Amino acid sequence: MSGTPLIVLNQNTRRESGRKVQLGNVEAAKTIADIIRTCLGPKAMLKMLMDPMGGIVMTNDGNAILREIQVQHPAAKSMIEISRTQDEEVGDGTTSVIILAGEMMSVAEPFLGDHMHPTVIIGAYRQAMDDMLEILRDQISVPVDVENREEMLKIVRSSVGTKFVHHWGDLACNIALDAVQTVVRDHGDRKEIDIKNYAKVEKIPGGELEDSRVLSGVMVNKDVTHPRMKRRIENPRIVLLDCSLEYKKGESQTSLEISQEADFNRILQLEEEYIQRVCSDIIAIKPDLVFTEKGVSDLAQHFLVKNGITAIRRIRKTDNNRIARACGATIVNRTEELKEADVGTGAGLFEIRKFGDE
Repeated sequence: MSGTPLIVLNQNTRRESGRKVQLGNVEAAKTIADIIRTCLGPKAMLKMLMDPMGGIVMTNDGNAILREIQVQHPAAKSMIEISRTQDEEVGDGTTSVIILAGEMMSVAEPFLGDHMHPTVIIGAYRQAMDDMLEILRDQISVPVDVENREEMLKIVRSSVGTKFVHHWGDLACNIALDAVQTVVRDHGDRKEIDIKNYAKVEKIPGGELEDSRVLSGVMVNKDVTHPRMKRRIENPRIVLLDCSLEYKKGESQTSLEISQEADFNRILQLEEEYIQRVCSDIIAIKPDLVFTEKGVSDLAQHFLVKNGITAIRRIRKTDNNRIARACGATIVNRTEELKEADVGTGAGLFEIRKFGDE
């Protein structure tokens, strides 16, 4: 191997190092910060963005703007990633965090020019962060009673007021606060607010913006599978399924040759017996309402209607998970495994309601 060149990187790859790269990273970070600098503050200006399909969006949200920017420089990509992380973890402050990061890089630039090592600069920034957190905690921060709605609305308004939706500020603030208070869960030593998984925005054409409201429950854009099924049930017993209430088809394409009429009748009988057995498993635990992520055959609907059971089919897995959390049910993959503990009894009301033309 001696004397033979060992190529680790692609020959077309350009590798740079030294002070030039450090200053290039600083410039890239400052450039990204300058793009959205005018989007910060009460007099922030909107950016007009055009997507590849010709659609136009007007926004002053830092993360929304940076999402549409195509960059090649690694440092610029890192800045955009900072904005995305801020949006996911906090939900606001995406513009501020980019401008702050750009200023920190700008302040560090003269020290790099004086040949100070980056780790020394980073160490100083970490010490400054610790000092700032201590000052904020001990001298500036004010305790807030989360049960005081007026105080909480003031905090929400400070974020919503800078957005394009500030024309409907009071409505947006109340909706945001109600949504958070609906999904919050107290675990004793901590509170869990999982907006991503348990808060859903459902848009329905028609009506006015003022018609928007928070629904304390789960909304599914589906109807009952049979017209004779109940459309309103109080305190329902709910079963959640991740299996089909239809006759199972083969995994691969198969053909069946029938030579006698009796054989055809036997096949139909087997299908009916299978559906009846599946429905019997459900009927045995006496539910009022069945949600399944798969289909429900006409025969299964017949058996369920006969026993006063309402069925909703082909709901999303995310909706099934939300219903499970709301009513305390367990999602079951096979009807023969159903037991009383899997039934959800935490729901107060099931109702089919029509909104607009939907």
